Amino acid sequence: MADARVTAAIVASALFMQNIDSAAVVTALPSMARDLGVEPTRLGVAITSYLVALTVFIPVSGYIADRFGAKRVFLIAIALFGLSSAACGFSNGLGELVVARVLQGTAGAMMVPVGRLLLLSGIRKDEMLTAMTWLTMPAMIGPIMGPPLGGMLTDLFGWRSVFWINLPVTVLGLAMVAWKIEPLPRTDPGPPDVLGLFLVGGALATLMAGLESIGRDVFPAGLPEILLVVGVILAAWAIRHCFRAARPALDLSLLKFPSFMHATMAGSLFRTGAGGIPFLVPMLLQIGFGWGATEAGLVAFATAIGAFAMKPLTRPILRRFGFRTVLVINGVLASLGIAVGAGFSPAWPIAVMFATLALGGLFRSLQFTALNTLAFADLPREKLSAGTSFYGTAQQLAPALGVVLSTGSLEVSRHLSGHATLTPSDFTAAFLIAALVALSASPFFSRLPADAGAEVSGKRG
Repeated sequence: MADARVTAAIVASALFMQNIDSAAVVTALPSMARDLGVEPTRLGVAITSYLVALTVFIPVSGYIADRFGAKRVFLIAIALFGLSSAACGFSNGLGELVVARVLQGTAGAMMVPVGRLLLLSGIRKDEMLTAMTWLTMPAMIGPIMGPPLGGMLTDLFGWRSVFWINLPVTVLGLAMVAWKIEPLPRTDPGPPDVLGLFLVGGALATLMAGLESIGRDVFPAGLPEILLVVGVILAAWAIRHCFRAARPALDLSLLKFPSFMHATMAGSLFRTGAGGIPFLVPMLLQIGFGWGATEAGLVAFATAIGAFAMKPLTRPILRRFGFRTVLVINGVLASLGIAVGAGFSPAWPIAVMFATLALGGLFRSLQFTALNTLAFADLPREKLSAGTSFYGTAQQLAPALGVVLSTGSLEVSRHLSGHATLTPSDFTAAFLIAALVALSASPFFSRLPADAGAEVSGKRG
């Protein structure tokens, strides 16, 4: 397992870059909004544009990795992510920032799923849970360091420096991948499903653009609604096409595997609810409570500490209870952890708020790791490339929807209450809505077979 652990740790450097970027950027959003002269909720587009680009380009990642070699694609993606991070730091307006974030997302679409493919292609089923733990534990350093580091860099050097911290990690990651990771043999995946890629990408882009802009005067009147209608039409066309195509952009036949189907579909519901929390917490502390970026970052990173603490416990918990029981019960506990955020107020002692966020991060971490492992637990090896593309698409779309859900909840609450600016009561509604969406996944998890992923978890009977 030594080689798999080394590979997992190296691939995790890519996840580290992605996670520290996401965590640090959220903490810097209020400062970015002031400097760029836009409303803080409008800056949500800096997050969603990145996540949408990730989602749109992930479906083609499996094909490109098979066609040009996974290691080569992984190296190019890491380099592009570093360069686009630097471009974000040099942005002088919201438009420039969004373009640079789209380039970041395009690089991430190649980087993360292809890195996961490099890892999964070389291990046995019984090694998968350990490998996933080694993959995610180093990557969790990003969310742990991100909020306090983002806050301190913003206060000391300005928000632009938040994007430049990826550059040394890029150089180190490139060196380690070139040195330690063995290339996978290239395969002939046949011609790409150009129509399918266009339909899937077009559906995701138009739907997310419509959801992000509706009711915010970003586009001319009526255009967001038109985008939503076009997105629904393209999505229906894409589903019909992918069921019929010989080599579809998204292999919908993967949904016949119960473990993959539940981890992807029901897992997306949970991820959507949980996906807004990294956005809501720093915004509440800075805009709702009037805290500084450093102070907010130091409290917000409690979530990541809880997540990191759960990683060594994941394997014994899954071995003892199995995937189905863990996903159902822990899903309820994680949703309650989200709902607690609705009660946050400046009167709460910082230590209590810190402990509450850490506990919530612990439950969400267990849920994410279980979902990430279950998705591939029962897939045949020849389906791994298609599986990483499909699952990666769903995995990245859900947090984008979570941010849209959170910003939309905040704006609706502010409008209904007649506030000129956001107040803590607006965040109360956003936390409760996010918790309900996350909780809605648990009934679906209860339909999993009792032995789902047993070969990976070690749970028998």
